[in-house]
Amino acid sequence: MKVLHVETGQHLYGGAQQVAFLLRGLTAHDVECALVCPPGAAIGAHFGGSAVKVIETPCSGDADLGFIARLRRVIRHQRPDVLHLHSRRGADVLGAIAGRLAGVPVVLSRRVDNPEARAWVALKYRLHDRVIAISQGIADVLAAEGVAASRLRVVRSSLDPAPWQSPVPRAAFCAEFDVPEPAVLIGVVAQLIERKGHRVLFDALRALPDRSRVRVVCFGQGPLRETLEREAADLGETVRFAGFRNDLARWIGALDLLVHPALMEGLGVSLLQASAAGVPIIASRAGGMPEAVADEETGLLVAPGDAGALSAALRRLIEDPDLRRRFGDQGRARIEREFSVETMVRGNLAVYRELVGPG
Repeated sequence: MKVLHVETGQHLYGGAQQVAFLLRGLTAHDVECALVCPPGAAIGAHFGGSAVKVIETPCSGDADLGFIARLRRVIRHQRPDVLHLHSRRGADVLGAIAGRLAGVPVVLSRRVDNPEARAWVALKYRLHDRVIAISQGIADVLAAEGVAASRLRVVRSSLDPAPWQSPVPRAAFCAEFDVPEPAVLIGVVAQLIERKGHRVLFDALRALPDRSRVRVVCFGQGPLRETLEREAADLGETVRFAGFRNDLARWIGALDLLVHPALMEGLGVSLLQASAAGVPIIASRAGGMPEAVADEETGLLVAPGDAGALSAALRRLIEDPDLRRRFGDQGRARIEREFSVETMVRGNLAVYRELVGPG
């Protein structure tokens, strides 16, 4: 079997990292993989010189109609059995049109739970033979908007736990981010955008009766950085902004707690990473997050946008290190049991075989 993958993101995190896991796993199953990505994309460099053929093809977004012809030429040359689209940025619709024109089965991975207009859904997803949702929460949104069950499959995102299980010593973390060692260390790993819910966390911190020994380190970048820094100014030394880090695996395991107050989320790979590192979690009960965090087993779930509930959950785990330790241990075991890369690879491979046979 030969599969042509399309990933139009520039950076190797989030969805692109899942694509990297998938391609590596598929090649181990003797599936021939080729990858279309933009010139200079990190995922292209990642697979340079490997068994995965990298085909750099410009794509400047949803309005780049020329991408249809460019991708169609690649399909005609590569002659894949399946075209697998992984990105929203230009690939989900334009890529599907190219696949249809070339007469190859089209698979789309859907990684976000953003609602779409029902009329648009009726048109868009007719272009795809299968739509793979990376969580049941996303699948439920798609089904509610009218995507036929015959087209819809669920294959959860995965994680290689090994890199997350050898963190730096706590003292090194505290030195790197200028926080006192006796503090309860809380991390947030998310883009600095509205739907990630940073403001809800700030309100929850303000409601704590005593935050003198709490330190929150916000990892990530985004257009709201300056705004959020201003809004968190009254919290003083409690909150630090660390920016984007490509070495998170070194630091996450040194945390006492990870908080993800997102208002919506497809699944939340940072939650899987924290569990792999043995870190307990507080997250919102929205999107696919209840699949990533088992409530009262690997962490606590609260209503999205409810600062009071989040503050109560924070107090509970800040004050109970034994509970944090138990949640962390159970989270690590659950990742290895339910979110392995091999399980994800086999799930995608099963979808391909529905379309082209065992191959």
